[in-house]
Amino acid sequence: MKKLLLIRHAKATHESGYADFERPLTDKGFKQCELMASRLIAEGIKPEIIVASPALRTLSTANVFTQETGLPKAITNKDIYDASENALLKVIYNLPEEHNFIALVGHNPGISQVLYYLSGAIKDVPPCSVAVIEFDVESWNELHEHAGKLTHYDTSKD
Repeated sequence: MKKLLLIRHAKATHESGYADFERPLTDKGFKQCELMASRLIAEGIKPEIIVASPALRTLSTANVFTQETGLPKAITNKDIYDASENALLKVIYNLPEEHNFIALVGHNPGISQVLYYLSGAIKDVPPCSVAVIEFDVESWNELHEHAGKLTHYDTSKD
C-alpha cells in the first residue's frame, strides 16, 4: 500500500518586488503551517519523507512541517514548481519506492488537479490544505486515474 499526503503551500505574499519563485510566506502562512502540522500529528498522520518544490513558499511550508513533525529535511524537486497535472503525476510516479508514505508540497492548480485525478474527490484546496490519498498498489508508477481513496482532508480555514 502507498499513501500520498498532498500539501498546498501556505499563504504567501503578493507584494511587489518579489520574483514568483522567491515569494515568502506571510506571518499568517507560518501560523497555517504550524496549525496544520499539529492537526496531522493529532491524527497520527506522519509521512516518512517530504518532497517539495524548491520555490521559497513551498520550501518554507515543508520546513515548518518537518520541524513540527520531526521528519528529515525536505527533498526538493524542481519539477514540482509551476507543474501541470501531468508534470506533477510524473513526479509522483517516480517517487522513491522504498517509502510507502510520502508528503508532496506543491502549488495550485496542480495540487487540486492531482487530488481529483488520483482520488476522484472534488475539493477546494486553499493555501496550506492537506489531503491523504491511499492506494492499494505496490509501486508509485502503478497509480492511475481514480486509483486512490481520499482518507483525510483538512484546511486551515475556520
